[in-house]
Order: sequence, then structure tokens, then C-alpha cells
Amino acid sequence: MICIAEQEEGRGYRGRRNQLKMKSTRREMEKRSEIGSAIEELSMMVIVKPGEKHESAHIPTKPFVSVCYLVLQVLDKIGPTMAVLRQDVYQNIKTLELMHESNTSVNSNLVEILKSEAKEGNARKGSSCSKALVWLTRTLDFTSSLLQTLAKDPEKRMEQVVEEAYELTLKPWHGWISSAAFRVALRLVPESKTFVNILRTDEENYDTLKEKMQMLVSLFVPFLEDIHCILRLYNLDKIKST
Repeated sequence: MICIAEQEEGRGYRGRRNQLKMKSTRREMEKRSEIGSAIEELSMMVIVKPGEKHESAHIPTKPFVSVCYLVLQVLDKIGPTMAVLRQDVYQNIKTLELMHESNTSVNSNLVEILKSEAKEGNARKGSSCSKALVWLTRTLDFTSSLLQTLAKDPEKRMEQVVEEAYELTLKPWHGWISSAAFRVALRLVPESKTFVNILRTDEENYDTLKEKMQMLVSLFVPFLEDIHCILRLYNLDKIKST
């Protein structure tokens, strides 16, 4: 028969072991950059494009939301310039996250949410999940374009890098108010070297970070192509801001 003291000692040992494990996990997360974490998330994510039967399409909701949160952290490092986008990006992430949490089994697939909103006629109304997915996908397009340019030409002025990425991915869908606000905010971007240094962890040098940026972009390209394919299927690809 095990005495109470032995039971308490066992519980205390397990508690200390769990605390050490949690601290170790936190340290690993702190060492890993947002880009490294995004690479890990994307590497494990599988998107199923629609075949002859549209029902087969699948975008996992929770992993997609996780990637968007990591990208938001990268955009935050650009500074006040991204405040123009940040609030909208965050609200769109929360829209998908809250929908997922309302019924994790039913809403584990973003395509099922798109299908439901299309059937109800709500896809283009208000703060729908369909619109949230469209704008988050475009934000990922923007981030991918920005990192691709920065990896190719680290000496390029950051203002130009951000502007080119914006012109290519977001401006075609923005109204004149959003475009004007973004242009004003461009004056606040940091230098490219400063941004790169903020992105790096203490253990990374520029070459390591460059490799990771290139790897992330190589994962983003097919990932985003698949999502755009699904958005076109539901006639969501031409949505513009009001």
C-alpha cells in the first residue's frame, strides 16, 4: 500500500517535470523565429484542391489561423506602417478563429464554412468568414512577395520593397482611402537592414535567415495557389474593399 506521503511526492515530481517541460518548450519557441515557426506550420499543412467533386476540397481552419498569427507578428516588425493593415488582419483572423471555436468539428474545414455561407447567401455580407479568408489570403500574398524581394535584394530600400509588394498584391483590391493611407504610412518603414535584424534570432546570421525566407516563400507559393483556386470556385476572388 502506498502511503499518502509517497503519493504526494510522486505528484510533486510529476508537477516539477511538467513545469520543466513547459519551460523547455517556451525556450524552444523563443529561439525559433516567426519565419521558422511559419515554415514548420506550412510544412505540416495539407490543402486538398477541388477535383470533379467540389466536396473534396479542404483547408484546415486551425493551422491556417496559426500561420496568419505568425505572419501578423512578422508584419508587426515593419512598424507603424502596418497599423493600416494590422487591425483588419487581426479582425479577420478572429472572425475565422471564433467560427472554428463555435463548433470545432463542423468548422475544422474552411471550405465547409465557405460552402455554408454561399448557401445562405452571406458570403459577401458584413464580416463573413468568406471575406475574412479572401483578405487574409491577400495578406499572405503580400508577405510572400515582400520576403521574396528582400531575400533576393537585401540592399533594396525597405520602402520600395513594401510598396512593390503592396502594388502587386493588395492595391488592386483596395479603395482610394486605403491606398492613400498606405502611401502615407510608407514613410515610416524601417531600413531593410533594421528589419532583417529584427527578424533574426540571436542564433541566426543573415545567410541563415535568407535561406529561411526563401524556404517560406517556396512553401507559400503552392499553398496560396491552392487557396486562390478554391476562392475562384466560390466566386470570391474579385471581392474589393468598400
